[in-house]
Amino acid sequence: MANMDIDEFKEFGKAAIDFVADYLVNIRDRDVLPSVEPGYLHDLLPNEIPEKGDDWKTIMEEFKRFIVPGLTHWQSPHFHAFYPSQTSYSSIVGETLAAGLGVVGFSWICSPVCTELEVIMMNWIGQLLNLPRCFLNCDEGNGGGVIQGSASESIFIAVLVAREQAVRRLKNEHPELTEAEIRGRLVAYTSDQSNSAVEKSGILGAIKMRLLPADDDCVLRGRILKKAVEEDKANGLFPVIMVATLGTTGTCAYDNLEEIGPYCNDNKLWLHVDAAYAGASFCLPEYAWIKKGLEMADSLNFNLHKWLFVNFDCCAMWFKDAAMITEAFSVDRIYLQHKFQGMSKAPDYRHWQIQLGRRFRSLKVWITLKTMGAEKIRELIRFHISLAQKFEQYVRADPRFEVTSSTLALVCFRLKGEDTYSKQLLDNIVKRKKIYMIPATYQGKFILRFMIAGIDPQAEDIDYAWNEVKSQTDLLLGVDDNGNNVCSKKLIKEEIFEKDNPVGKITESLGGLVLANEKAQ
Repeated sequence: MANMDIDEFKEFGKAAIDFVADYLVNIRDRDVLPSVEPGYLHDLLPNEIPEKGDDWKTIMEEFKRFIVPGLTHWQSPHFHAFYPSQTSYSSIVGETLAAGLGVVGFSWICSPVCTELEVIMMNWIGQLLNLPRCFLNCDEGNGGGVIQGSASESIFIAVLVAREQAVRRLKNEHPELTEAEIRGRLVAYTSDQSNSAVEKSGILGAIKMRLLPADDDCVLRGRILKKAVEEDKANGLFPVIMVATLGTTGTCAYDNLEEIGPYCNDNKLWLHVDAAYAGASFCLPEYAWIKKGLEMADSLNFNLHKWLFVNFDCCAMWFKDAAMITEAFSVDRIYLQHKFQGMSKAPDYRHWQIQLGRRFRSLKVWITLKTMGAEKIRELIRFHISLAQKFEQYVRADPRFEVTSSTLALVCFRLKGEDTYSKQLLDNIVKRKKIYMIPATYQGKFILRFMIAGIDPQAEDIDYAWNEVKSQTDLLLGVDDNGNNVCSKKLIKEEIFEKDNPVGKITESLGGLVLANEKAQ
């Protein structure tokens, strides 16, 4: 083996595992954000590949000195930004084994276990999430699932499949139009609260993607979709697909499938559901209400790497009728053919995706699910929800704050008053790098998102986060000698500071908004 024999491989591998184990166990000791500037690594690494390779010990040392300092620590329980990308020890082992096996499983014959384990795992996950059985390969229908890389990939695939199916149908319905004319009139729909990946899929799929206005609760309603579709039909356009979201990026809102679904089904409009984060909650009976109407979808996706303890990348995608995707994507060259083609328990997954090659992702899924079991998964998801509720209680008990929305393991909140207070608070918190949050907007207001994440979040991590939020709020708003916030009553009463208040006066500086009395110090 080039520049590394089997003994060196074992030593390097053990050292790497030891590092990862120590890193994850002690991750709370690290600032969640790195202290580097753009271009830092360019100053540390040579501009060209070395002529001769280094030994693994040198590489491991440089890894610690050069690579680790540039990390944002996604597995830290102090990471409260975005949606999580959680992992688990069992998933890491599965990823390691898959990398060692080096399987490229684009067809059953390439490695039968790679295909068959994926079919079984997609049924396991579908049953765990209590999905309508019409999506499962084990049902009597033509449903089936596949592991994609990400929600972005799954949404794009859904758009492409819906587009190709619509073009075939419309060519029969409108023989007077050329295929180019039909494709030029296609239009798709989604909420203005949906992930940026949906809009991007329209660009890549050469379909106009209309962003429809959600209501005050960030929910897309059926009447809004109907109005848009009828307008477009009247203008000679051809509606193709509606991408609904269960768990929007900003506030984790849920589009109303019970209103959207029937209209899509009645008007030949493909319905895809992006449940990238919130889909994990489907395994809990008390959250079954979130997925009401899901049976009317044509396809859906859920990221195991967000909240099912499988490391990135691993996105589950299901189709109600798997023939729709294989008809749209099949290109069957002679070198790809084999005698077992077409069997339901041995699908050639190359027809279900964009790329030809595919990784053995189902191995880490199997090891994770086998290690944890359904009961433990439900227990952990409930625990994470309880942690968010603990943080919400802290926020609600402080009269300076308001909770704008709270669902699952996400709490959205803000300082009462003008947006400048919440913006400066977040800016100050991020600069300190002790916890990491990101903003969103809700009903036109700037809000802070607090997300439960990391490999092993605990109650003390919530105490730590709240103390950070509270202490930075005290500094921002001003605290007297007795520890009382002298501005909070004024803030609550008038929702702004009086300009002539010497304690609460906010002035401009190079660093942003700071208290006048702090600046004087």
